[in-house]
Amino acid sequence: MNIAVIFAGGVGSRMRSKELPKQFLVIHGKPIIVRTAELFQAHAKIDAIVISCVSEWIAYCKELMVEHGLSKVERVVHGGSTGQESIYNALCAAEELAAGERSIALVHDGVRPLICEKTIDDSISSVRSFGSAITCVSAKETVVEIDGDGAVRDIPARSSIRLARAPQSFWLDEILRAHRRAIAEGRQDFVDSASMMREYGHSLHLIDGPEENIKITTPGDFFAMRAILDARENEQIYVS
Repeated sequence: MNIAVIFAGGVGSRMRSKELPKQFLVIHGKPIIVRTAELFQAHAKIDAIVISCVSEWIAYCKELMVEHGLSKVERVVHGGSTGQESIYNALCAAEELAAGERSIALVHDGVRPLICEKTIDDSISSVRSFGSAITCVSAKETVVEIDGDGAVRDIPARSSIRLARAPQSFWLDEILRAHRRAIAEGRQDFVDSASMMREYGHSLHLIDGPEENIKITTPGDFFAMRAILDARENEQIYVS
């Protein structure tokens, strides 16, 4: 099976929205989490979708999935106090769905609604060939490495720098094994799946993703996403 594991367990304090967690904010008539899930729903190679969600919003999330006909969403589970815990909860639900079949987990942010079909194809192919797929984009600005005092330690060449995005994809049994090792060691400090898998000795294979697949974290991100969708709609209208 190929299972999309979407984590949307945060409340989005940096977004400063008055009522809704950021994943439920509406852009062009659809909640962000619906837009994200639709990308995996529409892909022929995705067999199931699992979402981890803020506990108080699980019922609402389930209603949205039904309302928008997202039939591949098999589970909506409780998110955790950290992104790491939210991902683990969703991976456990994916393990139940896989029922012993070796499966691929495509771990994706619920607030990244602009991946494309090719990214999903490339992710699945890369896991089958190399055991992992870390979606990245090229660095377009200078990256500065600093020391603990804030002094510049190094300025790496842009050609050697990539920005990791999502999905980050692995064999389901391998990413679960890494999570369970982290739990056993009391580790709660992994910022994403890629850093966890690298820490535990897995090699990481990179794939290119779309530049516009930004993560909606701040009000500025929200307005940027809306502008991208506006541009896409205008392109449909004015294309000859």
